[in-house]
Amino acid sequence: MSTERLQAIIELAKVSGIVTVDDLTERFQVTPQTIRKDLNQLCEEKTLTRIHGGARLASNIDNMSYAARRIIASEQKRAIGRAVAKLIPDNSSLFLNIGTTTEAVAKELLQHKRLMIITNNINVATLLHPSKEHQVIIASGEVRCSDGGIVGQSAVDFIRQFKVDFAVIGSSGLDSEGALLDFDHREVLVSQAIMDNARHVILAADYTKHQRVAPVRIGHVSQINTFATDSCPDDDYRTLLKTMNVDLIETGQTIN
Repeated sequence: MSTERLQAIIELAKVSGIVTVDDLTERFQVTPQTIRKDLNQLCEEKTLTRIHGGARLASNIDNMSYAARRIIASEQKRAIGRAVAKLIPDNSSLFLNIGTTTEAVAKELLQHKRLMIITNNINVATLLHPSKEHQVIIASGEVRCSDGGIVGQSAVDFIRQFKVDFAVIGSSGLDSEGALLDFDHREVLVSQAIMDNARHVILAADYTKHQRVAPVRIGHVSQINTFATDSCPDDDYRTLLKTMNVDLIETGQTIN
């Protein structure tokens, strides 16, 4: 099964809302059976929902599966990870929250020296803890089975014990008015505590998050200091960021 084809199907669904077996068969020059297998996998991962003759984007009240999120815009996330890591000096303290983009940042931080990293992301802790250069501190709380995120009031209380130099956060959706959105209110509470207890907040989010709808509000772009993305969606959003004194970093890695 082609990972590249799965990502391309997801991107097509984001543009049109619906993809059909017939259209995908012709586009990728594979059999209808192959496309049905692809759609079945994406539906099992909650990325798409099956309809007669094809599939549509999954409901906006449920997030995509962790496996699907790792596939989407992987090159863009790597570029964002490199850009964010350049903002973090050695001998710093920082929060890294839940998300595949923050995990991309964590990979780039392996080259840094003497960092204190507090995280509610088991994947980040697993990646960084073998390094003798870093002190890794993991939050207490409920471990979400879907992606290894640690959520809930215990995690919030744990985070509030610290005041760090940087916070690197992700967001499931960014609307045109500047709201930062997510799907799980328990995760949002932790993200809000992270933002409140960092001197410099960095939002790391790829182009697929722009104009994506999610039901829970994390906060607003006015609460962040730097926005690292592959491509800003439009001039209106650039103006909003400038008005809010948010530094914009674009890596230029967007798929056309």
